[in-house]
Amino acid sequence: MSWWGKVIGSTLGFVLVGPLGALLGAALGHSFDKGLKGLDTASFGVGGADQERIQAAFFTATFSIMGKVAKADGIVSETEIQVARQTMEKMQLNEAQKSAAINLFNQGKETDFDYKSVLEQFRHECGRRTDLLRIFMEIQLSTALADNELHLEEQRLLLKVAELLGFKRRHFEELLAMMTAQQRYSQFGGNHPSKATEKQSIEQAYKVLGMTPECNDAELKKAYRRLISQHHPDKLVSKGLPEEMMKIATEKTREIKDAYEQIKHYRSK
Repeated sequence: MSWWGKVIGSTLGFVLVGPLGALLGAALGHSFDKGLKGLDTASFGVGGADQERIQAAFFTATFSIMGKVAKADGIVSETEIQVARQTMEKMQLNEAQKSAAINLFNQGKETDFDYKSVLEQFRHECGRRTDLLRIFMEIQLSTALADNELHLEEQRLLLKVAELLGFKRRHFEELLAMMTAQQRYSQFGGNHPSKATEKQSIEQAYKVLGMTPECNDAELKKAYRRLISQHHPDKLVSKGLPEEMMKIATEKTREIKDAYEQIKHYRSK
């Protein structure tokens, strides 16, 4: 049975407790914590965390934190709402899943939303699955960058989110730079830019891969392979990424491949 099937059947409630269980339960209109008072999420060791529970935790954390990030500057813009809806569309959620995602997003916008506890449990559920934490951060950064402007309040919150998930500040800054470059790269036309924007496109392509024009071919290829491995859809799903988010991971790998292929073509001239 899929993670969503277990959620609907309420059987997932016996393992997804704590802040994440309460959030998802509220989004669905029932409580997963019923009859489980006194149980601590820490009692469920990382090694015993099954895939369905991690998938449910990822889904819950993604949309609730997305709401928190969107409200960070005090105003939830129409663009940010649209990005959240686009994420839902990419996931091809059914109506019940969309409703739950919207409810989670709205819970995240509330002033009393305890995002720190949510992130602490999410990190615990993911354990050493750092690739999951990375793509989670990428989704949050995409939301914040949706209006082409990263407000100071949003950046401060995202840095705190990253720190709570175990990222060092320099890793967060590297990821932010890569995500910003990825957004600009798409705007320049990807690997099919006009002559007027080719130079700008190439500059952003290097940044998408976390590299500079000074790197050699071997270094470039190594960076490319590392990023492809980190975003491989099947690999991420096996670690706990909801199946519905495979399309997001697939788009990431396509963007990385496009940047790499454009740089190779440019260097071969």
